This record gives sequence, structure tokens and C-alpha cells, in this order.
Amino acid sequence: MSFRLEMLQVARLAPKVLGDAVDLVTAFLRSTQNADGGFADRGGRSDLYYSVFAIEGLFALRADLPLASFRKYLRSFGGGENLDFVHACCLARCWAMFRDEPPAADTVDEILRRVEACRTSDGGYAARPGDDIGTVYHSFLALGAYQDLAREMPTPARVLDCVRALRMPDGGYANQRDLPVGLTPPTAAAVTLLRHFGEHPDPSAGAWLMARHFEQGGFFATPDAPIPDLLSTATALHALSGLKHDLEPIRERCLDFVDTLWTTRGGFLGSWEDEELDAEYTYYGLLALGHLAV
Repeated sequence: MSFRLEMLQVARLAPKVLGDAVDLVTAFLRSTQNADGGFADRGGRSDLYYSVFAIEGLFALRADLPLASFRKYLRSFGGGENLDFVHACCLARCWAMFRDEPPAADTVDEILRRVEACRTSDGGYAARPGDDIGTVYHSFLALGAYQDLAREMPTPARVLDCVRALRMPDGGYANQRDLPVGLTPPTAAAVTLLRHFGEHPDPSAGAWLMARHFEQGGFFATPDAPIPDLLSTATALHALSGLKHDLEPIRERCLDFVDTLWTTRGGFLGSWEDEELDAEYTYYGLLALGHLAV
């Protein structure tokens, strides 16, 4: 099962917790769609990155999907010739919504050429062509793009070499080699990558993630972060679930934390310091609630 489908399967459980608030969340996500068919970033401009989270959030909520206008938006990018690495991967993920009407083979080929142009000498993927050192984040996105477009990644074992090299002495994973300690989202991504490649992640990575749990609920991004955040919480819960960790001891506290980030406007904030809603954090709210509903 792909990263995308695995997360959607969980996010579709969120309505069990949301109850009557499902309609508000659905309305918020719908409100972010622009006339061109794409979904808006925080500045109101259509963006493939935010479109991923909006369309998948609507799918998770079992809402009617605006697929005709969304397909027109995706077609405007062709094979992603003018996109950076992240947005090329987002284009791939958005096209995965159309399993019955996939993009043409030459479009798929061009998207993956954009992705593969960012392959690094250490076997991973980076933000730009020519970079020598890969990151967990970009390697995660690359594998997701291949999964979403139903293609096999070339020499996948080399990605594992890159990811293993990003393990930090404290037991977590950093996104790049010049960081001194692990971070929660890269550690969660690394654990999930290893699992998808059939590897059994070191159990100490799960212990490292659990150590980032805030006693009042939520997860910190770093060992010294002042407050927990929704991205770290959702990704940590997803990774821990994949490791078969028992989430019951922290479930109620994490539910309370996620609840503090929901607003009656329908969306979720990224942290207690955040003041703007967007589709990305609203999707992570759904993912977190899905894990906590199980």
C-alpha cells in the first residue's frame, strides 16, 4: 500500500471523532478551492502542495469531490516541466486521485524525469538537481511519487543507504547531515520509509518518538522545542502506529491537544502560536484524529 493510501485509510476514520463538525471541516476545505480548480495556499494562490492536502482531506471526509475542475487544473502543468522537485511530487500525488483516468504515459515519464533529476550521489533525493546529499523528506516524497504514478523506483536500496546515514547519535533522524540531533517529522518519515522497503526499523526509533510526547498531549518537533505542534503529532502517531506501538496511554491527551487546534471556522491550526488556517494542517488534523479514533 502506498504512503498516500495508507494515510488516507487512517484519515477516513477522523469523522468518528469529529461528529457534527465534519460539515464545518468539509466547508473549510471547499472554501480553499479557486476558480482555476486548484486549492489555495495561505496567500490565496492556487498551489499544488496545498491542493494535495485539500483534495485528500475532502476524500477522507467522504465529500463529493470537484474532480472535473481539479483535473483541468492538473492538466495545466503538463509533465511538470516548470515545477520544482516538491511540486512535481505533488503533481504526481494529485494525479493519484484519478486511478480510472490516469495521466498519459508521456506525462508520467516527464514528471518522473523531474524527480529523478534530483537524485543524489548518496542514493537519496534532494531539492535541486546537482545536490550531492539527499534528505529524508525529499527521499520520502520521491518514493511517494513513484507509488502514486504506479512506477518502480530505480535502485531503491540506495535510498536506504541515504536514510540510514541520517540517523543521529540520539536515536532520531535528521533531515540533513549537518544537524546535531534528530527531529520528529524526519524520524517519522524515515521509520515509514524503512517499513515500506520491508525493513524493520530499530525499536529505539520508536522510543525516541515517544520521548517527544508532551505530558499534556501532542508531540514536540525537537528535544528542546517549547511547544508541541500538529505536524509532529500527526507524523509521530502515524509512524508509531506503523511500528505497532500502543497509543492508548496517550490517546486522550493527544485528542485534547488536537482539539485545542481546531477552530469553528472548520480548519486546524499548526500550533498554539499559529493564527492562520490552511488545508495542510487541516489534513494533518484529520490524520491525527484518525489514529486516535482507532
